Amino acid sequence: MKILFAASECFPYIKTGGLADVVGSLPKELVREGAEVAVMLPKYTQIDEYYILRMEHICHFTVQFGSYSVFCGIDSLVQDNVRIYFIDNLAVFGGDKIYTGDEQEGFRFAFFCRAVLESFKHLNYYPDVIHCNDWQTGLIPVLLNDQYRSLDGYRDVHTVYTIHNLKYQGIFDWHRINSVLGLNEGYFSPNNLEFYGLLSFMKAGLVFANRITTVSPTYAEEIRTGYFGERLDGLLRARQNVLSGILNGIDVISFDPSTDIQIPAHFNAADTSGKKICKAELQKELGLEPRDVPLIGLVTRLTAQKGLDLITCVLNDIMRMDVQMVVVGTGDKYFEDAFRDAQYRFPGRFVCCLRHDEQIARRVYAASDMYLMPSQFEPCGLSQMIAMRYGSIPVVRETGGLRDSVLPYNWYTDDGNGFSFHDYNAHDMLHVLENAVGYWYDDRPMWERLMKRAMKTDFSWAVSARKYMELYRGLLGLPEPEPAPVRRRAPRAGKPASEKAPAKKPAAKKPAAKKTEA
Repeated sequence: MKILFAASECFPYIKTGGLADVVGSLPKELVREGAEVAVMLPKYTQIDEYYILRMEHICHFTVQFGSYSVFCGIDSLVQDNVRIYFIDNLAVFGGDKIYTGDEQEGFRFAFFCRAVLESFKHLNYYPDVIHCNDWQTGLIPVLLNDQYRSLDGYRDVHTVYTIHNLKYQGIFDWHRINSVLGLNEGYFSPNNLEFYGLLSFMKAGLVFANRITTVSPTYAEEIRTGYFGERLDGLLRARQNVLSGILNGIDVISFDPSTDIQIPAHFNAADTSGKKICKAELQKELGLEPRDVPLIGLVTRLTAQKGLDLITCVLNDIMRMDVQMVVVGTGDKYFEDAFRDAQYRFPGRFVCCLRHDEQIARRVYAASDMYLMPSQFEPCGLSQMIAMRYGSIPVVRETGGLRDSVLPYNWYTDDGNGFSFHDYNAHDMLHVLENAVGYWYDDRPMWERLMKRAMKTDFSWAVSARKYMELYRGLLGLPEPEPAPVRRRAPRAGKPASEKAPAKKPAAKKPAAKKTEA
């Protein structure tokens, strides 16, 4: 089984968000499950020179892009038994930004989709499944259907399309994009690619892919409703028979507090003493008061989607509790200014690091007692899983992957691995956070049990990879693999079975003595 992942980013080569983590981790696990996996992504100028120097030039050719013949090079390297192909064109993928947010971005990823399909002929590589990811690859299924399906090698290629975030859809002018792609004009209709008078890359993937997945079971349900569906809920309901949700995992080797070189002390579920050292060191590093109080962490993009308006609404109430808080990330100016103001008003108790800093992020995971994630919507979310891996208890809103990964604590049964609230309401969030802080102060043995339970939760890619393999096999019509034969121990030397004495019948039980009434 040959699987090709097409994506706009992949860790560790290029990353802006969770998509890169998924594309960097899932293929490695699929290889362990027996698949032959490759990844294809643009060769951005931002890729580190360390990886550029390791690349091997495979081939180059021209791609017909409207009236132009455009250069396309293929460079490659192998990492963890996964071959990574880089689509090379400096004029297309150069520049200071990966995502430009303008109309030029439409041409950039239209070229990428075309180049992915064109490369098969020159590499003599035809995958069984092209696994497309988010809007940047949404045109691949329709191009395959319209212009490549009749060609040798392409007839048996299938497509899977994964929605990582339905909000970002890649909407551009149809006539301008199609002037370089040459799709049949009949595709520009409400039943195909047309989206309120424009072209939607996302809709193209949803209409023409053989299977659709998204990154958590709950999000697969939510996007079929008007509130979460981003005006595509009707289409998703129409295709719900090929839609499924598979929860993302995390790289448990990279995110391991017992070996992570970026944190000051190591710890694990059996011995959590190192976490106290991590907390003390972070307080010293960031200028927080060196006291044993609950430390609340937040590592995120500073956008409304992440529920930050709930936090700013009741931030004064949060800080009235005896807690400390650290925020790491960049984003909207409104939230950056609000957190700068909070740092000024609560010196020694509130710190914001308004930058992307992987080392600080990991230190916050390792040091914090609680991790706040009140997202308005969250297709999957990886931060809550990483936080639990480092013993930071998540306080989340019950949406998308947060609902699927965080089981709210039940005092009566002593079950759960975090805290959650349902309605998108600032005071509901505050109430649950107050409960969590109360448990931290009043019942430290319970908190220790909760922390160890969270650290033991299995968020590896192994379970998810097996589900993807089942999806691929079903798509290709392949049978389930036969289980490995059970090896039985050879019988001990002695008499043949026919000569052995018959087994004794079990002795009959004596009837129980009757009870006498007093």
